Amino acid sequence: MIGRIKGILIEKKAPDLLIDVQGLGYEVLVPMTTYYQLPSEGQSVTLHTHFVVREDVQMLFGFINLDDRRMFRELIKINGVGPKMALAILSGMNTHDFIHLVMENDYVGLTALPGVGKKTAERLVVEMKDRLKNWSFDSSVVGNQTPSQSVSPSQHHEQDAISALVSLGYNPQQAAKTIAKVAKEVSTTEEMIRLALKSM
Repeated sequence: MIGRIKGILIEKKAPDLLIDVQGLGYEVLVPMTTYYQLPSEGQSVTLHTHFVVREDVQMLFGFINLDDRRMFRELIKINGVGPKMALAILSGMNTHDFIHLVMENDYVGLTALPGVGKKTAERLVVEMKDRLKNWSFDSSVVGNQTPSQSVSPSQHHEQDAISALVSLGYNPQQAAKTIAKVAKEVSTTEEMIRLALKSM
């Protein structure tokens, strides 16, 4: 099990990262809530991780704080919610907001997340409610990263944002249409994705 990774952030193209750890490059998938807080490429980054091993694939998921990793691990225990859907859920909202929706039986809010239909939303509420009653937040951020609204290099384009949304489960046409709309208001990949997730 790989529980933590620290290295140099070589490349970031949401939701994928490439982190160099003493010459070995690790591919890491992160939710957008973590992506927004990443440092610039070339800087040091530390992430809490969860390693998924299956017959046909191995995937490493990374999170800035322990709360998000804990929630990710709770989500993938639910029938019908795999790692990719859990990643999409934590990209659409932070752990605190997700807990609020579950505790308030807000099915409409949950179905706004990519890949979450009515039945999945109902399953999330039923299966997660008891687990989240006594949830205590850790809120510890590893490394020295600080939240940033605009950390993307200027050369990132609309296509990066569209690719990120598609990777999170959104329809390509819907993603392209939404990004084209929000691109008129903001200029960086992160800001485009942030606004798109809020409006979709």
